[in-house]
Amino acid sequence: MTATHTLRHRVSQTTQSMARCFSVFVRDVGQGLLDISHNGLALLGLLVLGAALFGLGRPDLRHQLEQHALGWLLQRQEARLSEDESLVAALAEPEAIRRVTAADPRELGKEQAAIVQWISRRYRVAPEPVARLVQESWEVGERTGLDPTLLLAVIAIESSFNPFAQSPVGAQGLMQVMTRVHDDKYEAFGGTHAAFDPVSNLRVGAQILREYISRAGSLEGGLKWYAGAANLPHDGGYAAKVLSERNHLRNVAQGRPVPITVPQLVRTSAPAAAPAAASSPEANAAHQPDTDTRVAQAS
Repeated sequence: MTATHTLRHRVSQTTQSMARCFSVFVRDVGQGLLDISHNGLALLGLLVLGAALFGLGRPDLRHQLEQHALGWLLQRQEARLSEDESLVAALAEPEAIRRVTAADPRELGKEQAAIVQWISRRYRVAPEPVARLVQESWEVGERTGLDPTLLLAVIAIESSFNPFAQSPVGAQGLMQVMTRVHDDKYEAFGGTHAAFDPVSNLRVGAQILREYISRAGSLEGGLKWYAGAANLPHDGGYAAKVLSERNHLRNVAQGRPVPITVPQLVRTSAPAAAPAAASSPEANAAHQPDTDTRVAQAS
């Protein structure tokens, strides 16, 4: 037992001694590498400093270095611009401007320009598209005999100047024309998708409104037909709202101050048979063959 114990003790001492030696070796190697790195970086710094001092003393070398650096930067810039230009070229469509519904408000007369600015602020829409619609309202109004401010008022009440608006019953576009009922009127504009072209929708809506006013024998009656309430006791205040908005626009055109927050008239009462009218187009059609069957959503 004594011999075995002695042997184990010597083995343990030998192991500890070897571990200490290895630890010292690793520490010395690490310190040596650190010293070499430190000295190497110091030497590199001295070389850079020496090269800089040498370059400052040689204007020709400094100029050559600057030229190389500038050339490299220009190449990088040109490569980046080339990528951007390729993307722009791939997405470009120079003829796209022809699809834009817009006009310069500064080219309009005083009355029209005032209306444009008021509508733009009241309904939070860009003045350029509104300017084009105001121009079109004057031209269409002259051809149809309708007050242009009336057309703009209908647009305001129907869609708040959103050309992509659609009601739950299918009325579409600025003037919320029932496209499926008046599809024949869109044939002259290339098809029913023209319902979402602001100018086409305005022209079709003006035709329909003129027909209804003529058929009803009065402006209020025509607006009632336009609201889809021709065979109902009343239109739920739709005509009153349109005419109130028209009066605001007239006052704006005449230079009178009209706050953009002036409220629209509130619906006084809902048409008693509105759900039936909205859900039974055939019943309405029996009394008004080509009118739309919606009851206006007076908002």
